[in-house]
Amino acid sequence: MCLVLAAVGSSLAQQKYDLLLKGGHVIDPKNKISAVRDVAIAGGKVAAIAPNINPAEAFKVVDVKGLYVTPGLVDIHVHVFAGTGERASYAGDNSVYPDGFTFRVGVTTVADAGCAGWRNFEDFKQRVIDRSKTRVLAFLNIVGNGMRGPKFENDLADMDAAKTAEMALRYPNVVVGVKTAHYAGPEWTPVERAVEAGTKANIPVMVDFGTNHPDKRPLSELLTKKLRPGDIYTHVFSGLRNEQLANGKVNPAIWEARKRGVIFDVGHGGGSFLWRLAVPALKEGFIPDSISTDLHIGSMNAGMKDMLNVMNKFLAMGVSVDDIIARSTWNPAREIKREELGNLSVGAGADVAVFSLEKGKFGFTDMNGARLSGNQKLTCELTLRDGKVVYDLNGITRPDWTTLPPNYPRVGDARWDGLTPAPRRPQ
Repeated sequence: MCLVLAAVGSSLAQQKYDLLLKGGHVIDPKNKISAVRDVAIAGGKVAAIAPNINPAEAFKVVDVKGLYVTPGLVDIHVHVFAGTGERASYAGDNSVYPDGFTFRVGVTTVADAGCAGWRNFEDFKQRVIDRSKTRVLAFLNIVGNGMRGPKFENDLADMDAAKTAEMALRYPNVVVGVKTAHYAGPEWTPVERAVEAGTKANIPVMVDFGTNHPDKRPLSELLTKKLRPGDIYTHVFSGLRNEQLANGKVNPAIWEARKRGVIFDVGHGGGSFLWRLAVPALKEGFIPDSISTDLHIGSMNAGMKDMLNVMNKFLAMGVSVDDIIARSTWNPAREIKREELGNLSVGAGADVAVFSLEKGKFGFTDMNGARLSGNQKLTCELTLRDGKVVYDLNGITRPDWTTLPPNYPRVGDARWDGLTPAPRRPQ
């Protein structure tokens, strides 16, 4: 018996990894990897990436040959302040709980885009951020009451840069930026106060510019004078704010702003993406810096659907898989100054997505219901959050039931399985 226990102990000692993803095509833009590699995980961290890691060193081995292995996706434009019961409000019924939309498409981190301001952020944190399995970060609305409708969002008196910055600095691990959105007046006040707050807290500003008063608030002035390098212009393919000229070309102010370091984000949503803007822009050489969803109740079942569907639209427009992954992982992580995310560096948290590339006949629609055909799309097979399996489409981490004993118990182990509440060890 002692000899048996010694042998078991020796075997476990040799298993220095909790989980090994074997034989997948790793795409890690930060580290400039796009090649077949094994990925080993231990203690919730990426422990090793190499062409061939000995499977005997891992407690659990998953064959991902023929699949893409990437950092967990980072969606920096969502609306997830749900649960207040407030109607027609993004601090209420217009928002969704994140976990139902994230892991099944490889998203492990989201940033709420301004649903809460300094007045109601702590309620948002308690209701959603602290309870979600998905990592939820936030852009704080420059409006103290947040995104609760026109009555609140047009209240200049509630746009307090000092209090916004103070709240951001109180929660630096969660608040990643300031948001200004939906303002209907002719003044620059919302943008200017958002930039002031962002400067005080040393965080970027995300701008949803609205659609009013282009004569008094021209897009060119916003992009080339008002925003700082590192600030984010979202909804770049909406066509509502003169992003495209009458001749079909990208507004020159966008090119000039990009040279200044202004960031351009997709923010698809229910009304901010048109093929007649996106296709010509890409042909002209303009590709957005980051891909994001603008997830909410008005977009989740329309042309947007989810993060992978938006990414697949760019695949259908001819953008490479490597480029799409970069704009959905490392780029957005840098934009929100969270460079510990969006990569597979050794020592980084093991947020990982595994995708198959399907071939076939597929279709994608824009905000007006126009269709673009595609012949390939990415599908999420597996998602890890902090090294634990939280989504497994086809059960690739699981044993076939015929190999298990009669009356088999729950199959898994807490070393690699986020769904199993307690470790199970061989008896």
